[in-house]
Amino acid sequence: MTLPLPDADALAYSEALKRRIAYEIESSAGWIDFARFMQLALYEPGMGYYSGGAHKFGAAGDFVTAPEISAAFSQTIGAQAEQIFALSAPQLIEVGAGSGRLAADLLLELERRRSLPERYAILELSGELRERQRRTIGHSAAHLLARVDWLDRLPERFDGLLLANELLDAMPVHLVLWGRGDDDQTILERGVAWENKALVWRDRPAGSRLLDRAQALAEECQPPPGYLSEIGLAATDWTAAWAGILGKGALLLIDYGFPRHEYYHPQRDSGTLMCHYRHHAHGDPFFLPGLQDITAHVDFTAIVESGVGAGLDLLGYTTQAAFLLNCGLTEVLARIPVEDHRRYLPQAQAANKLISPAEMGDLFKVLAFGRGIDTTLIGFAQGDRSVSL
Repeated sequence: MTLPLPDADALAYSEALKRRIAYEIESSAGWIDFARFMQLALYEPGMGYYSGGAHKFGAAGDFVTAPEISAAFSQTIGAQAEQIFALSAPQLIEVGAGSGRLAADLLLELERRRSLPERYAILELSGELRERQRRTIGHSAAHLLARVDWLDRLPERFDGLLLANELLDAMPVHLVLWGRGDDDQTILERGVAWENKALVWRDRPAGSRLLDRAQALAEECQPPPGYLSEIGLAATDWTAAWAGILGKGALLLIDYGFPRHEYYHPQRDSGTLMCHYRHHAHGDPFFLPGLQDITAHVDFTAIVESGVGAGLDLLGYTTQAAFLLNCGLTEVLARIPVEDHRRYLPQAQAANKLISPAEMGDLFKVLAFGRGIDTTLIGFAQGDRSVSL
């Protein structure tokens, strides 16, 4: 695949980050784990993909997320938010709000439902993205902008709804190689070195917590020799941390991924690591650091084990298609008269992309944790797949 080249300024930006990564490697005895590389590439202050100035979301960026595909996505989530507010508190935190499109459309929908949160907080570490979110909300829902606050860190305690769309897939992952070499029981960690002014792969024996996790996966999933995949310790740690924060309310996590038995399927022997650059998907994380997204699918079994193990209640797990239909996607579309072809047909096509098994409908999942909620959430009323975890 031939990927488009950036302009001179963007290339210089990437080269500066590459030098920063090289310095980190040289300061760490010539090797860093991939999770550290991914952290630098995505989140290094002022330089990383999410913390710098690169345009990321939408048709002009590197990828399109569900809120940009159709306002119906956010409007449908509004039904679930309304129920959670009624069962806990009218407060909402969105973590990693991207372009701000989800926040803007969700606020307008909640206003239509007369269920506006007292506060819509956004946890966003990127100053550039904060400004873009502020512009998006100000353009589409200026009268509601006063309800929006931006946070620098997780709160000490929270009641209400925590919402995260495509957050977990962008958290740093470790790369593990099972059973290569003379000893099929060897477990290696794949990391990054700097050689001849280039980033290169280097494997080392896995150690400590990662080794324990990889050995447990080997016993459970029986990966064949030479099997390469990811372990997302950052995502499970982040999930567990909410057990000490959530009072009464729910976490609603929307992302692409699989339950463990599918994630570590023998045929998925090269893992799920993927990079996104100008609407091209490819597998080279060393290509133009800082100018491309780096993601991995979510092991939802691991997320559930972490959350439940820390004291959260599992409230539901299902496909994005089932969740949106349960929450009234067809009713949202019905607000547009079918005979108004100019408006209805584009929205119907966009909604189909959200729920089609060939598009986002089955690959994307919705997972909910809670505390103090005994009622079935409407998004999981039918098609709950919790038993598959």
